[in-house]
Amino acid sequence: MKDSTLKKLHGLWDGRKFASLLFGGSCFLCRGPARDILCADCGLELPRLAPKRCPRCALASPGNAVCGRCLVEAPRYDATVAALAYQFPADALIHALKFRGELALAPFLSHLLLPGVDRRIAVHLVIPVPLAGKRLRERGYNQALELARPLAAALDAPLDFGACERTRESPPQSDLPWAERARNVRGAFRCTRALHGASVAVVDDVMTTGATLDEIAGVLKAAGATRVVNYVVARTLPPN
Repeated sequence: MKDSTLKKLHGLWDGRKFASLLFGGSCFLCRGPARDILCADCGLELPRLAPKRCPRCALASPGNAVCGRCLVEAPRYDATVAALAYQFPADALIHALKFRGELALAPFLSHLLLPGVDRRIAVHLVIPVPLAGKRLRERGYNQALELARPLAAALDAPLDFGACERTRESPPQSDLPWAERARNVRGAFRCTRALHGASVAVVDDVMTTGATLDEIAGVLKAAGATRVVNYVVARTLPPN
């Protein structure tokens, strides 16, 4: 591993250490003693995804093969890296980051993605999923950007939070039935500059249907990007 990458990873670890100090040496979930954000027992409770997953959408797939859904209707993104299933306690951590302003959780959650990143494939640009203007003003921050900062540093890749913008307000995807989510985000993004030949990583907290990420991938590829990979902390599993 390059020295510069080691330094970036060390910086990410320092951020996690600072977050641990910020939480007073107690586990964020159970409040018991902890040397990191979570104690060892709560860390073991994280719903880590099984290793055999579709490389395109990160859902379960035998032998890590591209799943039938992605073969029939290929998404415009090329790959997805996800660390956790969107279940307790991962959902509690993400909810705290997203709605309660617990920004110190971002480096910890970002760190969970690093083992799944294929460092043989270059990342030229890291882009967080943009928030609508009204929602950004209400919340005061974009949780995807807070996740993207330590990831970009660890990967030694430029972070560009202005390369992709929302063009209109739309209802939150979480408020809509799965079948309506693709229509809700259609035409909701634009790329602000040319990305000729770029390999782009798009960062978000949760991937459910993938509609938002698919729409963004289409916009980025129309601007010239040749590869788009999703980095998402948690993947919502389909209902049984």
